[in-house]
Amino acid sequence: MTVTLTTPTEGETIAAGPVRFRVLEDGVGVGGRFGVAECVLAPGWPGPPQHVHREHDETFYVVAGSVRFTSGADHLTAPAGSLVTAPVGDPHTFGNADPATPATLLCTVTPERYLGYFRDLADLRPGPDGALVPAEVLEVMARYATEPYRG
Repeated sequence: MTVTLTTPTEGETIAAGPVRFRVLEDGVGVGGRFGVAECVLAPGWPGPPQHVHREHDETFYVVAGSVRFTSGADHLTAPAGSLVTAPVGDPHTFGNADPATPATLLCTVTPERYLGYFRDLADLRPGPDGALVPAEVLEVMARYATEPYRG
């Protein structure tokens, strides 16, 4: 393994409904131990269905905007400069808290396998409102040891 650089114009880009991902570290450079993606959330995007990961941890660093996180019945709004951690087994979802401005997150997944989820979302067709269909998103999540939160 060697030190790598992903410049602002590099990285795999993925469009999934109203969200844009840019894979910054695909896991190859670190033996699959983690992956990193930049996520740009459309204004007001409500987020994926609340879910639980069974095989990977996630962190979300809010680069710009405000992101609304939900874990079970708890809600919080994370402004730019905040870090939110979602360990294995903890329910969560997130969405853009601002109806007028995009929000940007830096998301890490440990291990990197979950980056495939972002890639698979790109195969889904948005509904009439431009958002992905929640039932179809949950089907993709199931491929990555992720299940819906049933409170």
